[in-house]
Amino acid sequence: MINIESIRYSLRNLNHRKGRSFLTIFSILIGIATIFIFVSFGLGLYSYIEEFTGDSSADKVIILAKGVGVPGLDTTFKLTEDDVKAIERSAGVYEATGLYYNVVEVEKRDERKYVYMISYDPSSSMVMEFFNVGVEKGRLLQSNDNKKALLGYSYFEDNRIFKKGLDVNDQIEINGTRLQVVGFLEAIGSPPDDSAIYVTNDYFEELFPNKNSYAEIIARVDIKNVDGVIANIERNLRNQRNQKVGEEDFYVQSFDDLIEAYAVILDVIIGFVILIALISVLVSGINTSNTMITSVLERFKEIGVLKAVGARNSEIFGIFLFESAFLGVLAGVMGVLLGFLATSIAEGILIELGWSFLSPYYSPWLFIGCILFAGITGAISGALPALHASKINTVDALRYE
Repeated sequence: MINIESIRYSLRNLNHRKGRSFLTIFSILIGIATIFIFVSFGLGLYSYIEEFTGDSSADKVIILAKGVGVPGLDTTFKLTEDDVKAIERSAGVYEATGLYYNVVEVEKRDERKYVYMISYDPSSSMVMEFFNVGVEKGRLLQSNDNKKALLGYSYFEDNRIFKKGLDVNDQIEINGTRLQVVGFLEAIGSPPDDSAIYVTNDYFEELFPNKNSYAEIIARVDIKNVDGVIANIERNLRNQRNQKVGEEDFYVQSFDDLIEAYAVILDVIIGFVILIALISVLVSGINTSNTMITSVLERFKEIGVLKAVGARNSEIFGIFLFESAFLGVLAGVMGVLLGFLATSIAEGILIELGWSFLSPYYSPWLFIGCILFAGITGAISGALPALHASKINTVDALRYE
């Protein structure tokens, strides 16, 4: 449909109309760059979620009290030690343990911050398995650790929580009480998580004697029958709380349910943003079509000359279709490069701020797909003007002024 000479002719035409070509390319590349940015960050979040879908967490379920606030801070409904025992009695449950949450003031060298304190039972390994995090330095908590704390990764680095990072055996003050640091967890990539302070359940109850509700309960269950075990837990909890079906003030979720819920929310957000970007690309396509129509009108007599010297309709069609597709591909390449540059800069900033879990993920198909999409958009936008150009009557074109 188009030969090398026709391609050269098309490129000379585009070069001759640099201003118009640039504006057409610019309108498309902005949409492509937007799509690249949000898809790459979306893929990064999906990749982050997949890291938690391993066997270490698949056999866990989480039990939460219903409420309108942050779990553990809203005491409208409670989870108690009696609930833990009822869960442990459920068929298919191997073990269960409760966690406390609270906001505390942490102080070191006259610097004060407000962070989350989380407590757990060190005799059970499933809490750290659920969090999917290991020790960066030092050790985990032990059951007899009194006035000792395990800290999130941010305390280990300078200028995160405090100007100077802490080390193992350092002392910090929690609500005016001195605690010894026994270790630091690996970086999770989320500032709230990496700034958390961990203590044992026993010591938490000593610090906050009026705290009478767990924030959540985690249970290790038979992975072969998770749904059945959840039904057993719900039945036992209803009996323990004297509640009927549909009147529960708690809910039970498997780890897969949690991941699925996050994924659905992420799908909606990413889909909405991409829809906006696609509208931008659609507008850019209309602009490209308008550019090609103008080009056909400007070159009306030129088209007649080409036909007079032997150019076939298919060759005329190919010339204009190539021009619009080439503008689309060029815009796609530039849009991908702009998107890659923007996400790389954003990634560096997010890592510096402690939000490394928001890092983008670059798939080869993302690069290829964006460029192809831009090229196809350009080709479709130029198809009708190209068809119109190919059907121009030679005589009328030569007489056109």
